[in-house]
Amino acid sequence: MSFDRTLAESALFRICFVCTGNICRSPMAEAVFKSLIRKAGLTHAISVMSAGTGDWHVGEPSDSRTVAALAAQGHDGSSHRARQFDPDWFSSLDLVVVFDRSQERILRAWASNEPDRSKVQMLLSFDGDHPDSLDVPDPYYSDAVMFDHVLGTIEKACNSLFRQITPGIRQGVS
Repeated sequence: MSFDRTLAESALFRICFVCTGNICRSPMAEAVFKSLIRKAGLTHAISVMSAGTGDWHVGEPSDSRTVAALAAQGHDGSSHRARQFDPDWFSSLDLVVVFDRSQERILRAWASNEPDRSKVQMLLSFDGDHPDSLDVPDPYYSDAVMFDHVLGTIEKACNSLFRQITPGIRQGVS
């Protein structure tokens, strides 16, 4: 799946969720956010995709535990294929959401200017319930219970992010 087919250039707001390998956390957030967009009738106004900082899993589907956790909550992650973030995408994006400090450092280093660096934000920074750490744990080396826990964290933070951006989006929609 190419980036061009995933990101609607005509959308008012464009988001990319970025984790390490693009097979666990970022596909979860992408699926959750797509559900929120669809339910709100804003598919024409908000475009969302995901990627990884690394290239180890490019072309692979999401981890089977990711797909199972998503399906259990009514989200579809079955068609996802991993890709690596391309720094050239910064100019087409309004927000680049990461899950931990290492991804934040990498993406900000890849950004060629301050406006692009400022687009990189931690997911949990949108959810005020995490004062101690903004890192979303990587469930890859854990069990299905951890995938469910991480998905719950991502769903809550995505809902909060969605509530924060929606008023501005609705104003721009005629």
